Amino acid sequence: MAQATREFGEWPLKRLMTEVVGSGHKSADDMDRGQAREAFQRILADEPDHTTLGAFLLANRWKRNTPEELAAFVDVMREESVETAEPDADPVDCGANYDGKHSTAILGVAAGVVAAAAGTPVVVHSGDRVPTQKLDAYKHVLEALGVETDLTPAESADMVDEVGFGYYYQPNFNPGVDDLWERRDNMGVRTFVNTVETLANPANADVHLGSFYHLPFAVRMIETLQTAETQSVDRVLMFQGLEGYDDIRPGSTVVAEWTEGDDEVSDFEIETPNYGMDFESEDIEVDPVAGESATITEEVLAGERDDQFADAVALNAALRLYAREDADSLDEGLETARDTIESGDAAAVLEDLQAF
Repeated sequence: MAQATREFGEWPLKRLMTEVVGSGHKSADDMDRGQAREAFQRILADEPDHTTLGAFLLANRWKRNTPEELAAFVDVMREESVETAEPDADPVDCGANYDGKHSTAILGVAAGVVAAAAGTPVVVHSGDRVPTQKLDAYKHVLEALGVETDLTPAESADMVDEVGFGYYYQPNFNPGVDDLWERRDNMGVRTFVNTVETLANPANADVHLGSFYHLPFAVRMIETLQTAETQSVDRVLMFQGLEGYDDIRPGSTVVAEWTEGDDEVSDFEIETPNYGMDFESEDIEVDPVAGESATITEEVLAGERDDQFADAVALNAALRLYAREDADSLDEGLETARDTIESGDAAAVLEDLQAF
């Protein structure tokens, strides 16, 4: 242990537990940036005792991490684990929860392909059955569509440039976090790793589109990206994603928005019935999630559906256009998305994706 202390510094996880974060959710202190950096460096190096690691992860869940702590975790992750590959295109980085969805269709592939066909390149990334839910995510929909997912980061960047839509696979671009799979699975609950992995930004995109459950968490995520030193994001949109994913929920959806130069994070609401999504979440439930999502993707992009799934795909595509400021409003983005589907351009991009 002495050798590990000299290598890493003065803050092994057990000491952080005893002196900083481990006294309970009301009395625990926050780590400073240096302490949080050292903690995650030790975790990625598999240095902590597994019992201590579990206690540390749970203590941070109880106390809730600050943007400074999360930014330190993100910086260490990107310095020591993430292999970035930046395409020539300037895509929107879509950071959906890696542990997937259990009930409703995953619409981000269809929405991303429509956006790409309309001129807004999109990047998505995920792992494979990530804890705690270990459910269907981007990878599984793409595989059901016959799209190659086991790509190197460089191949993912080429996919973005050649097709307009790109997929980055966590074990290949973020192996250090992927190596934590078993430890995370044994926890049984989400931890801060579930949060920071969505901010890996393997394409070094300038725009991040992510999801949240509550507005204060969205603000915390934006402040995390503002505070991080290993990436420079100029624009962030966080919205109340369905099942925590990057699909707009039917009804009233809150969106937090920040652009470089803004003094504060602003927010607005999307009343989805005003944009064609006049239905309930139950109306877009599917089983199995990945297989049915793939079928819906093909049918919507081929112009074979004009139902609730087509409306949801168009609005989600519009949000991606708006995030990159390729549309001045959701109304403009929605019109572009629907025109892109009708023209056959979206179906053509899907064919290119399947042929890549």
